Amino acid sequence: MISVPTARALRTSGVAWEPASGDRFVIVDRDMDEQVFVLSDMVVETHDHASGRVLGFNGTTEWALDSVDAEQALWLPREGQLRELLGTTFAGLAVEEVEPGDDGLGRFVVLTRSAEGERRSRSDDVEEAYALAVLAVRAQASRST
Repeated sequence: MISVPTARALRTSGVAWEPASGDRFVIVDRDMDEQVFVLSDMVVETHDHASGRVLGFNGTTEWALDSVDAEQALWLPREGQLRELLGTTFAGLAVEEVEPGDDGLGRFVVLTRSAEGERRSRSDDVEEAYALAVLAVRAQASRST
């Protein structure tokens, strides 16, 4: 799962979230960054009102949350969603070999291609590697315009 700082960077870069069932998110600036919620038709639903979009917590007994403004929720996109954000720049995913004595987990490498060439984004978490690739592609695109 991507980190909260990386999710914040994605949002800052202009990645828009259209909440859908199965999406993961955290509620920021309420000391709840560690609690991951999943949007579901059964527990947390999106409600569009004239005053704006809210996320409704149905049947939640652990927290006194009826709803929060969608802007307070920070999307934690999944691997497939991140790959979709990469679009045609996505060129592949690989696992780097590790040196003897390393933790043995390896590193995930997302390869992207553009007119400027190839770029590799690495992380020990596959979704984080994809998110870093999205950020790199978006940064490169903004420099080109």
